[in-house]
Amino acid sequence: MKKLNVRRGVGRYMAYLFLGSMGFSACADYIDVVPDNVATIDNAFSLRNEAEKFLFTCYAWLPNNADAQSNTGFLAGDEVWIPVAQREIFPADNWRIARGGQNVNAPLVDRWRSGMWTAIRDCNIFLENVSNPSKVPDLSSNDRSRWLGEVMFLKAYYHYILMRQYGPIPLMRENLSLDATQNEVRVVQRPVDEVVDYIVSLLDSAAGTAVPLIIPDQASELGRITKPIIQAVKAEVLLTAASPLFNGNADYQQVRNSLGEPLFNPTYSEQKWTRAAAAAKDAITAAESAGFRFFPFNKAEYGQFKMSDSTARILGIGLGFNERWSSEHIWANPNHQAWNIQRDAMPLLNSAAVVGTARQHLSAPIKIAEMFYTKNGVPLNEDKTLDFNNRYTLRTATAAERFYIKEGYTTARLNFDREPRFYASLGFDGGTWFKFDTQSLSDEDSYYVQAKLNQPAGANNHGWINETGYFLKKLVNWEQAFATSGVSYKGYPWPNMRLSDVYLMYAEALNESAGPSEEVFMYLDRIRERAGLAGVVETWAAFSNNPAKPNTKDGLREIIQRERMIELAFEGKRYWDLRRWKLAVNYFNQNITGWSVNQEVTSDYYRLRTLFAQTFVAPRDYFWPIAQGELVVNPSLTQTLGW
Repeated sequence: MKKLNVRRGVGRYMAYLFLGSMGFSACADYIDVVPDNVATIDNAFSLRNEAEKFLFTCYAWLPNNADAQSNTGFLAGDEVWIPVAQREIFPADNWRIARGGQNVNAPLVDRWRSGMWTAIRDCNIFLENVSNPSKVPDLSSNDRSRWLGEVMFLKAYYHYILMRQYGPIPLMRENLSLDATQNEVRVVQRPVDEVVDYIVSLLDSAAGTAVPLIIPDQASELGRITKPIIQAVKAEVLLTAASPLFNGNADYQQVRNSLGEPLFNPTYSEQKWTRAAAAAKDAITAAESAGFRFFPFNKAEYGQFKMSDSTARILGIGLGFNERWSSEHIWANPNHQAWNIQRDAMPLLNSAAVVGTARQHLSAPIKIAEMFYTKNGVPLNEDKTLDFNNRYTLRTATAAERFYIKEGYTTARLNFDREPRFYASLGFDGGTWFKFDTQSLSDEDSYYVQAKLNQPAGANNHGWINETGYFLKKLVNWEQAFATSGVSYKGYPWPNMRLSDVYLMYAEALNESAGPSEEVFMYLDRIRERAGLAGVVETWAAFSNNPAKPNTKDGLREIIQRERMIELAFEGKRYWDLRRWKLAVNYFNQNITGWSVNQEVTSDYYRLRTLFAQTFVAPRDYFWPIAQGELVVNPSLTQTLGW
């Protein structure tokens, strides 16, 4: 790809073109727009075609969440683990954070120095020029308004990415001029509340432009910003700002910028939750007006398969995440295709496929398997009708359980009597794995995982080891096939925001601002109904040893938090949620455990082992350090507390 060199410090660019409703993307070469292969700002905004390239440059800075190493929250916490042996092949800096490797000299996943400020600078250049009616004369007024709205959104989103990692940040309202004084260059962090208000003001401005409710040209523009995306991100920003990490956090009350201004407001504000609830409700209205809904899996459409209702429900839950352009995907990015992450999650289901095409090294710790509900829809330790105190003992699957676990297969009691999302999200030794190419075309004879040593998905898979014994089934679309030449995968644009996420935002904010209500229950129950579970109040009354739990704000908060962790598992959300709730210190100081996957005898395989003892230091680890070198260059910056 050619690089576009632009004067006035713009730097190097990449242009992305959105191609086709199938969600594929391509990079486009820039042409030499002036002699000597040097373009000026005036050339970049001389015509619509050139300005559009700059528009896609602004998009190109979006983080690639479809890549396990680029999606910060995917590996930085406790939700997904990889083998230590793979760190040279899979050198994930986000996983090094999970292992306690964060540092002040060369911070890991350092978006301060690698990308985001340049992205914001590019957005400012675009906004400055396209808002000038004398620039891009062949651009229609509607497209001009739409493009400005898209880039306002991107500028807001890039500021939000930085705020989420570093807390108080400088605000780049406009680019600094080349003749800026030393004091002007030495920017200072602004208080968190001011940062939030600025981000929201940009999002509100973007929402007021000609950005569409629905993409008009789906053949070429899917993935571009829409009003539902803007409203959903606004809801997330305000929900984050209302959460304990940012709302009344006394741990940071002494933190000030170089001007002496306090950067965190130590006074709790319920109004922040009210504001977040209103934004989330607006996001729901926008999404539903645009036609977003839960994925309606209809097994009749796949008449060639003999499929039980149990299998159909599991597939429907999975397709809500991994189906290409699912009706649940409020925001999916076609430039970030889930290809490699499927290969990294997929176990070998038979010995015919080429080793390495299903690398299986993305695994879920035991505590994540324990997080999902029982089949009754309550946590394992609350179900008064099912005993999970013996969850690490062995049990053999019966014919009645054959759609979840291979009949006659012996596996851990932990894998029985679980909710449908457990079976839709996780693969495990003995667990069924129904695929589009199932040879018998029936889930009576489905594939199943064999994960012990010397079995197809075992630790003998030429170095591709699943360390815990739990595979990330949710990431793999069911339309994939094994052959002697390898495994084929159906790619999908990674969903940055789904409908269930917005429902859960609204339920959380509404409970925090006003307590339990029928409206909170309604949105929780929509998600639970799709997952095959009864409503919250009904379920806790019938099956929980704490039946009144949903009736208190504290109890319902716990339920909503658990619901988010289950529904949004393996989407890179849990890490950020635990931080904003100030619960990371509880979860990230637990051991990472798994089965003894290097064993081939069943009784030996199902022995719990500790893989890593995580440590999380509060309050230091709640925010990223600013690289020490940055503080030398700009002594007006204040280092993050604890670093």
